Amino acid sequence: MSLEESRFGRLADGRPVEKFTLKNTAGMSAEILTYGCRIAKLFVPDRNGKMENVVIGYDGLEGYETPGNVFGAAIGRFANRIAGAEFEIEGRRYSLPKNERGNCLHCAPYGLQDRVFRVKRSDNSDDAPSLTLSYQSPDGEGGFPGNVRIDITYGLTTDNALTIEYAAETDAETPLNLTNHTYFNITGDPRRDILPLEMQINADYYTEADADLIPTGKLVPVDGTPCDFRKTKTIGQDIRAEDPLLRACGGYDHNFVLSGPSGMKKAAELYHQASGRGMLVFTDLPGMQVYTCNGDIAGKHGLTVAKHHAVCLETQFFPDSVHHPEFPYENLKPGKPFHSTTIYKFITK
Repeated sequence: MSLEESRFGRLADGRPVEKFTLKNTAGMSAEILTYGCRIAKLFVPDRNGKMENVVIGYDGLEGYETPGNVFGAAIGRFANRIAGAEFEIEGRRYSLPKNERGNCLHCAPYGLQDRVFRVKRSDNSDDAPSLTLSYQSPDGEGGFPGNVRIDITYGLTTDNALTIEYAAETDAETPLNLTNHTYFNITGDPRRDILPLEMQINADYYTEADADLIPTGKLVPVDGTPCDFRKTKTIGQDIRAEDPLLRACGGYDHNFVLSGPSGMKKAAELYHQASGRGMLVFTDLPGMQVYTCNGDIAGKHGLTVAKHHAVCLETQFFPDSVHHPEFPYENLKPGKPFHSTTIYKFITK
């Protein structure tokens, strides 16, 4: 086990960005950047022990500084979409940047993906190296009320799991929805598409959404729809089905309502037969956005990612929860700290 620090580069404005590399005794390693609290690389073994990077990222900062880039990043203060880019608290209306068809997506350009975190704590213990990065979001940043401290802890376990712990506290009521936006390709080769990957999702429902991906409030049974992953099937099996949202998005960009009681539960599993590499997702959050990289990301700073060559499994509260009191969600409030854990565990078969 080890934890190593190195300089990754400087942003256009001159601020330094550090890289931390966590390694476990099995050889798995994770490279974490202080810029956006990003997972830049994640090396895990296949069934023959070959280590390959299973996430999409850049070798330098220029790509990450591209407007709207969320590769590997922590997302907040409110991940996903807020309809109309506004919300109310106790009768007071707050306005956010409108960055997607009149709505607010991922709080850009004032989101966590564009912030430099500071190192709060590191643990180089033999059994579980970990790193806690912290950001103090000031009152009014991005239109949100309250001074909010956000701590994100990455850890590696001896059985090849990457753990992400989120913690936050505020001095005024404010919306909060944190996630990680890593683009996974567990084949280990970003030149391969993810459509043959087998996926299983523990969800009986998904949130119905309009053409702008804003939830209507209705929970739709997955039974008989392309969103039925209760039994394992390939991602590509139904991705081109005659479904309005699939056709509008060019693939999956759906929020799944995770089944099971509150608390930690298995959300999903990915498996790549050729390499024998699998990934299990566990979370204590109620939803998971599945995004299948529905457009080319071509030629930006030496990195080309083709359509459907990565998949995001973003554990979170439901999109636009601030406008749906029927959704399982509460604003962050003073004296009531937030804590949540997501685990990406890698296995071989």
